[in-house]
Amino acid sequence: MKKIIIEVGSTNTKIDKYDGKNIKNLGTETIEFKKNYKKENKLQEKDVEKLINLVNQSKKDADNIYVCGTSVFRDLNEKQKDEFLNRFKLNTGIQFEIISSQKENELTVAGATKKVNSKVAVFVGGGGSTEIAIYDNGIKEMVNTPIGVMDIMDKFPDLAENLATTNLEDVKKFIKERLNLPKYKADILILAGGAHKKFAIESGVRYEKNSLYEDELQPIQMDIETRINETQRYYKEISLDEIRNKSNNPNWWYGTRAMCAFVLVVAEEIGAKYVVPTDLSMVYGLI
Repeated sequence: MKKIIIEVGSTNTKIDKYDGKNIKNLGTETIEFKKNYKKENKLQEKDVEKLINLVNQSKKDADNIYVCGTSVFRDLNEKQKDEFLNRFKLNTGIQFEIISSQKENELTVAGATKKVNSKVAVFVGGGGSTEIAIYDNGIKEMVNTPIGVMDIMDKFPDLAENLATTNLEDVKKFIKERLNLPKYKADILILAGGAHKKFAIESGVRYEKNSLYEDELQPIQMDIETRINETQRYYKEISLDEIRNKSNNPNWWYGTRAMCAFVLVVAEEIGAKYVVPTDLSMVYGLI
């Protein structure tokens, strides 16, 4: 059975294909729902139309399509939700499911901890929300906050310039004052919910082979000192323009410096010794 799973976030829409055995990512499309929603406190026509076209184009790859949305879709009022859901169903023939932050966290944690046998934290960061879970043979603590990288970019737009002018510590301070953080500690922080492995590989930051546990989907790691130093370098020395010029989706890189600051705030709060960047998303828990 072939199935397409489309996960619609505040900024990035992830498309995956499941053949009954393996999951294959078909790409990520940037649709800036959150950024454009803030202009008039409603979904923008061009964004909804782009999503509908994307879903209808995906029908050529599989008849069975599941579409779900997170973050910004939770913020719609009841009238907006009804109008969007009805229009989506009318134009695609597919039901759109709005996923709660708790369910998003649970599903992502399920996929990220499949081969983990020790206590870990799982970070799920997005454009408009952040979920953090402490896992130890089950979820022991879960905290969610309705802020994400787009909120940080509104405050510090220079983070999308070639080199950042804002200091990393100022961004971290802004995040920490607003982010709900867990009480429990964990030595390992798994980064999920986005293409964190892609970021590590394509940004040019340093990493090494994952020696903490074996999982073909989580092949790399960084010690916390390396992560801190490389984030500083990503702010002040690594050219974002050069990365974007090589990318087939340059818009994806817009909020990556903000995301790096989120990661350090969480890692330092929980006392993490290692960070494991992955490309795992909610689809692995859904499957």
